[in-house]
Amino acid sequence: MDLRGALRRTAMRQPAVFLVTWPGATGIRLGVEAELRRRGRTVVASPAAADALVVCGAPVPARARWLDDLERAVPRPAVRVTVTEPGHAARALDEVRERVRAQLDTESTPRPTGREPTHHEDHAGHEDHDGHNGHADHDAHVMSEAAGLPLAERADDRDGLRLDRLHVPLGPALADWPAGLILRCALQGDIVQRAEAEHLPVAPGGLPFWAAPWLRAARGERVTRGTAARRRCAAHLDSLGRLLSVVGWADPAARSRRLRDEVLGGPHAARTTAEVRRLATRVGRSRTLRLLLAGLGPLPAAHARERGVSGPALAADGDAHARLHRWLTEIGRAAGDFDDTRPLAPGDTHGPRGALDGERPPSRALLDVLPGLLAGTEFGCARAIVASLDPDIDELAPAPSAEAAHA
Repeated sequence: MDLRGALRRTAMRQPAVFLVTWPGATGIRLGVEAELRRRGRTVVASPAAADALVVCGAPVPARARWLDDLERAVPRPAVRVTVTEPGHAARALDEVRERVRAQLDTESTPRPTGREPTHHEDHAGHEDHDGHNGHADHDAHVMSEAAGLPLAERADDRDGLRLDRLHVPLGPALADWPAGLILRCALQGDIVQRAEAEHLPVAPGGLPFWAAPWLRAARGERVTRGTAARRRCAAHLDSLGRLLSVVGWADPAARSRRLRDEVLGGPHAARTTAEVRRLATRVGRSRTLRLLLAGLGPLPAAHARERGVSGPALAADGDAHARLHRWLTEIGRAAGDFDDTRPLAPGDTHGPRGALDGERPPSRALLDVLPGLLAGTEFGCARAIVASLDPDIDELAPAPSAEAAHA
């Protein structure tokens, strides 16, 4: 009896999932994450730790080749499933489970001596392939190829020494990362000398998930204040979960995401409100978070206003820790308005990331200011700075048609 195979098949009843979210597919991502939580699973941190790649949203074909490379970084048996509708999460995860189990059953069947491996088997395993030594090297290759960056060059550092300047991309597929964001970082040692922010294309046709209530109200649709409050609170809980996860505080991060889903779900307002406020109080009092985030990415209000930044990043008037506290303030305030049935005023266009009635969406300003916040910082701090801004790439989609706006 193949005991190892039996144990592995038992474990694969709920395969580990690495999640990739295409810009514009936030609602789909939330559905998949909620379904994973109901099944007692969470999203794993890297393709090498996964059994399956789940893609949220339909990729734009011209920019989807990096997904093929990413799939090859998933250990065998590797499957890939695309979810294109928010309500299809359960069906997609069932498909993942069945396909993984089917491949395990196939692998457990002895193969005739001398049979050549299939193309998938040749590229999906842990062996060296195509000149890459295992998954660690392959993951680095995937991200470098996606951003099209060279490897290294020489340049002067701040002390006048000639050091290697290494070009390192971050994104577009990282855990706890804005969907579709690509950062091109030039490093000397562990210091970011320069950074450029790009993003994958955002498909037109719908409103950005987090900003939708305010945009609908601006178009004359009746939206209650309670609906807007829930969306604002959930948006900040989602951002909070990213930031807490990036700095390694896993339990409160998971709690943030659970409460995010409960807030969006609607019922049990009183209980959810109390839990949200308890979480905000706990996080806000953390001395460890203060030590980790204080001094990272300082953004004075005057500079933020000059660059067109609005919303929490402007109101925070400070560093990553100040931005965290601003989220907590808005989370607590919004939690008291969940059941407000009065209509949202058409003139209220201040969404979770900022003012939605300007020439540029608020997340465009966050992306524009981000490279300046990263320059001169330690590379290990870059992800925390990004998470403390959490730009929403969905906001950069082309304006929807009138029909899509009311869908």
